[in-house]
Amino acid sequence: MSAAAFEHYTVQATPEAQKAGAVALAVASLPESFCPAADENSADVQVIAGQPDWTRHAVEAISAGARGIVVVNPSPENVNELTETAARHKSAVVLDQRWASNPATAAAEDAVRSMAGRAVVLDVVATAPVGTDSGALLADQLAAVVRLTGPLGNLRLLDRRPHGYTATAVLANGAPVALQGILSNARPASVTITMLTDDGGAAVSLPDPVAAWPATVKVTGPHGELLLPTIYESAHRATWRRLKEHLDAGTLPSDLQQFAAVSESIATLT
Repeated sequence: MSAAAFEHYTVQATPEAQKAGAVALAVASLPESFCPAADENSADVQVIAGQPDWTRHAVEAISAGARGIVVVNPSPENVNELTETAARHKSAVVLDQRWASNPATAAAEDAVRSMAGRAVVLDVVATAPVGTDSGALLADQLAAVVRLTGPLGNLRLLDRRPHGYTATAVLANGAPVALQGILSNARPASVTITMLTDDGGAAVSLPDPVAAWPATVKVTGPHGELLLPTIYESAHRATWRRLKEHLDAGTLPSDLQQFAAVSESIATLT
């Protein structure tokens, strides 16, 4: 086994990121990969909250020597400068996103994109507790959708009220997309993504990352309905595993490029 498999990376998180990303728990669950840093200046990995201006903080951390960056729940921002800085310093930047980082999204992406050309409609419903910022909910919802389908076109906000919103868009093949956000304490926070095709479809349900609740991915076709393998792992922990893989291999993740599509969609929201 390579030496990289046993390499520990030290971690330092801001208080806001620590809480939002359950950083201590995620790091403790991967004891052979990560450990807390003795002080801020010695950390290999810096964890920051995705509040406004997070890209500037990430650039500063990379310039100060961070080998890896974890951004928890990033808000939409232009990531061009950060992408260039990360590439220049060969620093891995991963985004710990509410739903898009769920480990089940890899299989869900394969299933959805394999039938996207035959899609006739995509319906997406996101639910979050009362008091959640609806703009942040829409960003989280779009991040999950774009992860599975690729960029959306003609995104429009039709209605926004205290307890939710309704938006529309189109897939690459022109099929309509309906996006609904609901702020309610009556059901667990989650996002459900349902694609219908001419002979079946796919249904994806992604839970919040507060625990290792599993996502469900069902594919329906002429063969009947197939439930893809269940993964009991939170989006937080999956993010840290991905980071370890990139740090060991010296590769750069595609998180920022994918997130740019979400930010661009929101920037053109009409």
